[in-house]
Amino acid sequence: MNPMDLRDGQPRLLIADDDETLCGVLARAFEKRGFKVSVAHDYRSALEKAAGGIPQFAVLDLKLGDTSGLQLMRELLGLDARMRVVVLTGYASIATAIEAVKLGAHQYLTKPANADELVAALRGDGGSSTPISDRPLSVNRLEWEHINRVLVDNSGNISATARVLGMHRRTLQRKLSKRPVRN
Repeated sequence: MNPMDLRDGQPRLLIADDDETLCGVLARAFEKRGFKVSVAHDYRSALEKAAGGIPQFAVLDLKLGDTSGLQLMRELLGLDARMRVVVLTGYASIATAIEAVKLGAHQYLTKPANADELVAALRGDGGSSTPISDRPLSVNRLEWEHINRVLVDNSGNISATARVLGMHRRTLQRKLSKRPVRN
């Protein structure tokens, strides 16, 4: 999609993240790069902003309060399937990356990501910026990946995931609230 196919000449971008500071920083950076930016901090306000002027681009946090950014992405792509979406997260896992791409994300980036990386991802410039490691994943990282795969398979249902994994629901919630183990 050519972002310049607009009457006002500015590509519209929706940033949806519950971190207000990050949203402010990204909004200023994108505005300097010629984007008309709308910011939302929750699922409902993101849908309202998108309905008020469908954006060509969206940067969505994977964890958007109590709602998944993937659900928001489904809704946004329902408004315009040509929208270019980047999922941004501090809780990256292989399972959520695969799910995001299957649902229509153009890119899946981990925080911190700067505005230049996000612009390149939105426009589809270049390849993946993630280096491929020769080292196998650690046991802790494998556990994190497995938990997230089972969580995706259970549509984000914590209780069902805990039953499948054979662990107490509260234990699972504690594990999910922690940042993923870096490899």
